[in-house]
Amino acid sequence: MDSAMADSMPDALKQSRYHMKRCFARRPGLISWLCIASFGLLKKEAAVIPPYVAFAVRARPGCWEFVKGKLQETLIVAEVFISGLPKDTPYQNFEQKLKEWGFEKGWGDNADRVGETMRLLSEVLQAPDLVVMESLFSRLPTMFNIVIFSIHGYFGQSDVLGLPDTGGQIVYILDQVRALEEELLLRIKQQGLHVKPQILVVTRLIPDAKGTKCNQEIEPILDSLHSHILRVPFRTEKEDATSKILQLLECKPDLVIGNYTDGNIVASMMASKLGVTQGTIAHALEKTKYEDSDVKWKELDAKYHFSCQFTADIISMNAADFIITSTFQEIAGSKKRAGQYESHAAFTMPGLCRVVSGINVFDPKFNIAAPGADQSVYFPFTDSEKRLTSFHPAIEELLYSKEDNDEHIGYLKDRTKPIIFSMARLDTVKNITGLTEWYGKNKRLRNAVNLVVVAGFFDPSKSKDREEIAEIKKMHELVERYQLNGQIRWIAAQNDRYRNSELYRCIADTEGAFVQPALYEAFGLTVIEAMNCGLPTFATNQGGPAEIIVDGVSGFHIDPTNGDESSDKIADFFEQCKVDSECWNRISQQGLKRIYEGYTWKIYAKKLLNMGTIYGFWKRLNKDQKQAKQRYLDLFYNLEFRKLVG
Repeated sequence: MDSAMADSMPDALKQSRYHMKRCFARRPGLISWLCIASFGLLKKEAAVIPPYVAFAVRARPGCWEFVKGKLQETLIVAEVFISGLPKDTPYQNFEQKLKEWGFEKGWGDNADRVGETMRLLSEVLQAPDLVVMESLFSRLPTMFNIVIFSIHGYFGQSDVLGLPDTGGQIVYILDQVRALEEELLLRIKQQGLHVKPQILVVTRLIPDAKGTKCNQEIEPILDSLHSHILRVPFRTEKEDATSKILQLLECKPDLVIGNYTDGNIVASMMASKLGVTQGTIAHALEKTKYEDSDVKWKELDAKYHFSCQFTADIISMNAADFIITSTFQEIAGSKKRAGQYESHAAFTMPGLCRVVSGINVFDPKFNIAAPGADQSVYFPFTDSEKRLTSFHPAIEELLYSKEDNDEHIGYLKDRTKPIIFSMARLDTVKNITGLTEWYGKNKRLRNAVNLVVVAGFFDPSKSKDREEIAEIKKMHELVERYQLNGQIRWIAAQNDRYRNSELYRCIADTEGAFVQPALYEAFGLTVIEAMNCGLPTFATNQGGPAEIIVDGVSGFHIDPTNGDESSDKIADFFEQCKVDSECWNRISQQGLKRIYEGYTWKIYAKKLLNMGTIYGFWKRLNKDQKQAKQRYLDLFYNLEFRKLVG
């Protein structure tokens, strides 16, 4: 018999197991009565079939109400006590008093913070409200260790951009990590705790590192205190990543975040194994990038492996406790275009499977948390004390030198004109050639401004991408057709973000503008970068930029399918600036205001940590429902996905 149970009984019943069984056999109700009397909150009953005694334990009706009532009473006493203290009284000065009432560390670092947190809890207990609950959860000390998966490519902090499968996701995740660590440290301090948070970015260990540090197992993340890159081979089924993570953290992570298809499926597997909260960030789901990619999956599978990708995406988005997107259009699209997630609601891959209920885009697990740009790098051109003036000679040469070389071709004859500027990959979707053609056709625009583009190579022989080669040839043909020499500067792709940020600011010095002409842009990080630097921005109305910019207020929308209208809109702006001296500054300032309202890493980090706490709580409330769904996903993974991968 349980010793605690025996201790609660009269001494006479402890003397002999035989006498106890005889007692229970004669009076089956006695054990229930004794336990109620001794424990109050728990009801423990025994079924006696000599020589066995079986105990059933359950909470008494009203148990929660009892706990809630006692907690509310104690909170009132504590709040009255704290209200009598000066607001800046350190927690240590009244820590012992709170412990006497049963309150441990974590309520706050001073009297004001502790009192506010207790008030929020009192309000939730009395009348739960969404806003109050979010405020309360943002203060709870539940988030200390985070694991972020980014599997593909060469994940490193230097000399990796441009290597296979390696691009903007590196900058995104490193900025994300620094923002999360900064917010974690602030919250832990405000909670009155002395805990070191840990963030691990988990990626592949690559023996042939091509001169990078991608063959180094552990690498500290620069400009952070407690964040590291962990590299594991990801070549066996021995769960090397999970065991290594547990070894380094010395505990389970509080939150697991996946990135892209491969990172999300790995995050789903680990979160399921450890029972921790999981968030996914798709960035760009492949299904909407290629027309009829589901129906034509067989003919495309050898190159793109759509069968594996779509199956992995369906598993991870359903397994996730919450999903992070950058824009609403990523979830549900627009009137003319299905959203990236919406396209997974129902589709067929002939000969493989038919998905009838892939994802519900109305599920509350969907969240919008737009990333920002590193504001220590991308800051307004008016912050003269912070300007990176050491780059000015190189940028002067980059923009205005009349000599062609491997870094730039073309020249700007009239330096007094403002510059319209664009920077992107040189492919069909980014539409740099489209912008060049708009400019070439529009005489008003050519008279008003110069054009500078940063994109790709000049020499087709240097590119290995057929689409880029075609765009390079088209660019040369457009420059020749419209006689753009003296009005266009074509600069090769640039990877130094610090110099790029100062380039944005130098364009702003000319009272120019940034143009993002893409046929479709899922989010638009360059739009955020340009607006952060105070550069008025014209961006595509197809995709994320349409949500970032308020047309005519903080920038302008342009239609990439209507070049004449778009180029006229840009020309109208610069003509208006000539008659209204405040027009350019007004758009510049409104763009900055728009960024500060919703497109910074600080706002992003707050949202993500709140999601981790709230959805972690929700996960525990709906544990049974979650387990049933997870069993189905495990079945789908083992019967379908493993077969496709193998």
